[in-house]
Amino acid sequence: MSAEILRIGGQSPPADALRYAAERLQRGEVVAIPTDTVYGLAADPFNLSAVEEIFRIKGRPEERALPILVNSLDQAMLLAREVPRNFLRLAEEFWPGALTLVVDASHRLPLKVTANTGRIALRWPRSEVVARLIEECDGPLTGTSANLSGSPSCSSAEQVFHQLGDRLGLILDGGETPAATPSTIVELHGTAWKVLREAAIARVQIERALK
Repeated sequence: MSAEILRIGGQSPPADALRYAAERLQRGEVVAIPTDTVYGLAADPFNLSAVEEIFRIKGRPEERALPILVNSLDQAMLLAREVPRNFLRLAEEFWPGALTLVVDASHRLPLKVTANTGRIALRWPRSEVVARLIEECDGPLTGTSANLSGSPSCSSAEQVFHQLGDRLGLILDGGETPAATPSTIVELHGTAWKVLREAAIARVQIERALK
């Protein structure tokens, strides 16, 4: 069975299409969605069967935590056990945007989402589709890249369909994403920080924000 592709446009996605996608997410399904970087796999992070489905779809090792997408700083802070000062400085500088911050996870999140590490990767994308879909679902969504593990990231619905079309039920087609480069990932431990992946935001920009 092939995935349904629902064209929504990138800037002003129709409300009925978002409600349709949200209903499927609330039933525990995984939906491919456009973000401000690459296409991602959205699911309810509090639904363990949905989380397991993401690992199956991607062929992703279960020892790798799933990124979580939020649509506000307050929402992110509810998912973090502690919020280091550097977290706030980076979030205020780069959110919404292409920066993922790794911190200790709140006990509200299932341990499986953190790959049993107790750490969580949080991002607030600059994406109207993501922000409104989170509103429709009344909570955060997973945001791991919509591709087979080890394969190139996807910047279009067609690329997602080529890789995952026989594994997904729904792909939201928002056209080409604004950037084909994934987010930069910064891990935070107290006052210490480390760039785990330098991508859309350069390390020098991170250093400048933390001075």
